Amino acid sequence: MSHLFGTDGVRGIPGTEPLTAPTVRRLARLAGTLLLSRRERRTPFVLLGRDTRSSGPGLARALTDGFAAAGVRTVDLGVVPTPAVSYLTPRRGALCGVVVSASHNPPEFNGIKFFSDCGRKATPEFEAELEKRLPRTADPGPRGARAEKDPAGAREYSDFVRSTVPPHEDLSGLKVVFDGANGAASRIGPDLLRSLGCEVAVIGCRPDGGNINRACGAMETGALRREVVRRGADCGIAVDGDADRCVLSDEVGRLLDGDSLIALSAIHLKDEGLLRGDGVVVTVMSNLGLVEFLRGRGISSVQVPVGDRNVTEALDRYDLALGGENSGHVVFRRFAPTGDGLLTALQTLAAWRVRGGKLSAVRRLYKVFPQVLTNVRVARRVPLEDLAGFQSELERAQRSLRDSGRVFVRYSGTEPLLRILVEAKDQKLTRSLSSRLAEVFKREAEGI
Repeated sequence: MSHLFGTDGVRGIPGTEPLTAPTVRRLARLAGTLLLSRRERRTPFVLLGRDTRSSGPGLARALTDGFAAAGVRTVDLGVVPTPAVSYLTPRRGALCGVVVSASHNPPEFNGIKFFSDCGRKATPEFEAELEKRLPRTADPGPRGARAEKDPAGAREYSDFVRSTVPPHEDLSGLKVVFDGANGAASRIGPDLLRSLGCEVAVIGCRPDGGNINRACGAMETGALRREVVRRGADCGIAVDGDADRCVLSDEVGRLLDGDSLIALSAIHLKDEGLLRGDGVVVTVMSNLGLVEFLRGRGISSVQVPVGDRNVTEALDRYDLALGGENSGHVVFRRFAPTGDGLLTALQTLAAWRVRGGKLSAVRRLYKVFPQVLTNVRVARRVPLEDLAGFQSELERAQRSLRDSGRVFVRYSGTEPLLRILVEAKDQKLTRSLSSRLAEVFKREAEGI
């Protein structure tokens, strides 16, 4: 089986490979066996969480059966944000953490992602070993294994996130609209904000198993932005289905993406003397306007490929405190090893309150380069180097931009899409180049 793992675990449609019960049981059995071979424990267990998709309980049962076949117990946190599993795994002393979620993907998708015993995303080496050995791993079959419940986990995680806001950074009195994407933070998110004194209105917090990320959440913010304006709120907060990413709306309904959140947090942390190395980690998808702004404030930028695991690795390598993606995955290394939407929301609100003024002022911190991201749906991932015509068009686009912009092309690690990002100071040129590249790609890829 090839390409089992993408940029964020295993993704697919439940009931089709690789998310069939036999394959999931085999995957869990193999993971448990490998983990046990490296760690000796008298009562080995894994910590399991999931989002609100209707397919989640079935996949969780298959995982529990597979782990049981390897002699590993499963402790079930129930529906919790992905960062809760990351936080609790080392504190519970688990072999690993496992999350059943497809994050920001539509409700018909689901996925499985592993966390190491220290709460970090599983290493590429571990995923590669699973992928290599899985074809030789037997299906243990349905075993009816039962997971143990851990009802205290969600509260412990919430208490931790709340504790990251210092007492002098007061959030009381803020009027906030919270959009939980009908996902894992639908209950915990509003309760957390209210516990800090915010006046909270909610949307996207009535999950029914089939509405996660549908017309709500961090990927579709129209409803949030309209509700902020309608209610005269100070801001809006939207997380995605598993709450590992976050974006905000200002008081006039305009979006603040991950780049804006990084800009605000970077200057706040530097003013507080907490920005280690006077640098941040961003991905190749971050806006060049952000990089220029940070440079002007004496803050360097390390650019890495897309994926919060890449961000985390760079934070460790360069000993930096802050990094993230423009999609809203932001990592505050002082507190957590992975992106955390609720943590990001609270840190952003705290930094803003210290700064004062309206949240819309944050959008004016730097001038955004016009940027067009075109997603082209693909039936199969044809190697881009095999598309001579597309490569020629790509080189032509890069020459036309020279030093005034850039073109970045990649296949999505979680969806069947080719992403074409064009960024330049000339907005008309940006749109033209993006449209032309998408047209050439579709024509050549479909002809193969």
